[in-house]
Amino acid sequence: MKTPLALVPPMGWNSWNSFGWNINDELIRSTADLFVESGLRDAGYEYIIIDDCWSEKQRDEKGRLVPDRNKFPGGMKAVADYVHSKGLKFGMYSCAGTHTCAGHPGSFEHEFTDAETFAEWGVDYLKYDYCYKPLAADGANLYRRMSMALRSCGRDILFSACNWGADNVYDWIRSSGAQMFRSTGDIQDNWFNIKGIMESQIDKSPYSGNFCHNDMDMLVVGMHGNSHNTEVLGGVVGGCTDTEYKTHFAFWAMMAAPLIIGCDVRNMTDVTAEILMNRDIISIDRDMECRAPYVIRQWNNPDNVFALVRPLSTGEYAIGLFNLSDKKAEMSLQFYDIGLPVSSGRGLELYDCYVHAAAGVFTERYVTQLESHDCAVFRAKPVKL
Repeated sequence: MKTPLALVPPMGWNSWNSFGWNINDELIRSTADLFVESGLRDAGYEYIIIDDCWSEKQRDEKGRLVPDRNKFPGGMKAVADYVHSKGLKFGMYSCAGTHTCAGHPGSFEHEFTDAETFAEWGVDYLKYDYCYKPLAADGANLYRRMSMALRSCGRDILFSACNWGADNVYDWIRSSGAQMFRSTGDIQDNWFNIKGIMESQIDKSPYSGNFCHNDMDMLVVGMHGNSHNTEVLGGVVGGCTDTEYKTHFAFWAMMAAPLIIGCDVRNMTDVTAEILMNRDIISIDRDMECRAPYVIRQWNNPDNVFALVRPLSTGEYAIGLFNLSDKKAEMSLQFYDIGLPVSSGRGLELYDCYVHAAAGVFTERYVTQLESHDCAVFRAKPVKL
């Protein structure tokens, strides 16, 4: 019996956010090198994923996809072999439509041929987009079709469905066989967009779980407005602050979302590396049970300040406190609201996931002041007083 894919949310890197169509063999190899040198691989990041614009604009005479001869002169198997030699896994991109979003050949009615091609090249992960889908084609069936093609290609390939939350995807995606699914439009490197994604996904947490994870799109942590892809910049110069990137990462982890880096990791600052490789936060994201969090809103500022509370497989609870407002705000978590009344004779022992140390034992409530766009994350354990 083979090991199922994506028991917990996948982690890796994707080329699109920082490089768009400006990808090549050297970029992928140098990124794989950096994964090892920086400690990203040891922190759990394992997939190196090439996004759109990797192929020629036409298939060959046998109907097979052809890597761009200028960008990848040695072909894709050579790239995959190099990534694998670093102890990493290799991911690629295609589309459920006739063409990809950038106008390269899609996999519509070529699903089984393309799945076999990806398997021959040594692909471990396929991101499957949704542009140029014929209007009369049923989207859910197209994802089922590619899922079947991948499952019968002779190689374990993680299937990342990317239909942007369209067609009531929550109702059918788990049964399609996909291991993760996009539930949002494309992320941009600005706080307004990130905040919008966060607000849109709080009530979607029940749709994610082991083997099929809700993908809120790739991380923009550490980009700081530096991208060859103007779509990701979204017209905003400068990107986000490190505090906003910290909150972005913490929210994705509390929601048990895939953690797919989008910045140029070869140029990470120390702060970016600290955010992306915070093992206490990563351990929450990849907790084996992958349970959904529930939300507790601040009584006097419910639209902007809230807590996410999530049971962990260790018997502890992950607690994330978030302030999305533009000014400093209080967050007071009443323990009664999470099932721990004073009459129980118990309190919560808190461990701060940013200080990486115990924060103390608290009874009845925990209250803190959160700076604008900031967060706090704890592991909490009920203890007798």
